[in-house]
Amino acid sequence: MAFKPLLLLLLLLLLISSLPLISSRSELHDYPPLADGLAWEFYDGTCHELESIVRAHLRSVFDSDVGLAAGLLRVFFHDCFVQGCDGSVLLTGSDSEQASPPNRTLRPKALQVIDDLRGLVEDACGSVVSCADITALAAREAVFLTGGPYFKMPLGRRDSVTFAPAADTIASIPSPRSNVTALLKTFEDKKLSLMDLVALSGAHTIGVGHCAAFADRLYPAQDSDMDPSYAKRLYATCPTATAANATGLDFRSPDAFDNMYFVDLVNGEGLLASDQGLFGDERTKKVVKKFAGEQKRFFRKFVRAVIKMSQLDVLTGSKGEIRRDCTVPNSAAAGLSAM
Repeated sequence: MAFKPLLLLLLLLLLISSLPLISSRSELHDYPPLADGLAWEFYDGTCHELESIVRAHLRSVFDSDVGLAAGLLRVFFHDCFVQGCDGSVLLTGSDSEQASPPNRTLRPKALQVIDDLRGLVEDACGSVVSCADITALAAREAVFLTGGPYFKMPLGRRDSVTFAPAADTIASIPSPRSNVTALLKTFEDKKLSLMDLVALSGAHTIGVGHCAAFADRLYPAQDSDMDPSYAKRLYATCPTATAANATGLDFRSPDAFDNMYFVDLVNGEGLLASDQGLFGDERTKKVVKKFAGEQKRFFRKFVRAVIKMSQLDVLTGSKGEIRRDCTVPNSAAAGLSAM
């Protein structure tokens, strides 16, 4: 207990040191209305140091492996698009969402970081913060700590006690080969707009894609929408259609959250077919060009879109639970501890 005042002091100093950075990258964002049960300051009375704990830990994590920022952001997207933002993607098991094909490339270390954060938060505050909220905050920090905008994240989500069936997971997560028509259908089903689709696709400004996700754009013949010089780089990374290598989704600045992804698309240098298609389709092309020319516009639209997404089918109030282990429902965790 003697160390707790020192810990709080260190967290306070970290927060103060971050204020100039936050204010310089925070604007008057156009936040959407909040879902019932969510609030901007949900944990102020029960875990006021929550956001400082998350930021301090992730700053350290990203210093060692900045690629985990994209990994955490991807976990959040895959959670929200399947059964809502309820932490169901964190549950393990032979039939879990993690076992479904779209989720098999989620980084295990990113999933572990979320459970590590849960442990740190529980040590400081008790079992009051859901794994779903920790996942949402981790995604926000993944954006901010890699150079993106600072924004508030509404909190108050609770955790599901079940995961979605495999068929729902497969149907809900867009393929890297999806065309714009298919992407718009998926987003419209979630009450997300064309603008939301393009803005959220901009999250591909960080992270990597494996050869298997885009090899069909190189073999047996090069995709005509791909810049030849860029194709040459990709052939060097993926010398065969079955190569297991990876490359940045945004080759200009793969570790920085910026608008260079859209510059890539304008120049025929999008990695995935689903990305480059946004510039090839007249419905989305104008938005891509605007984001490529103005980073602040992209940031504003991204913030609104990610907050909308963060509220998809949330469990609040008495629904769901606060998991004590992000990987299993509390009932299962209790059964394991009793053995």
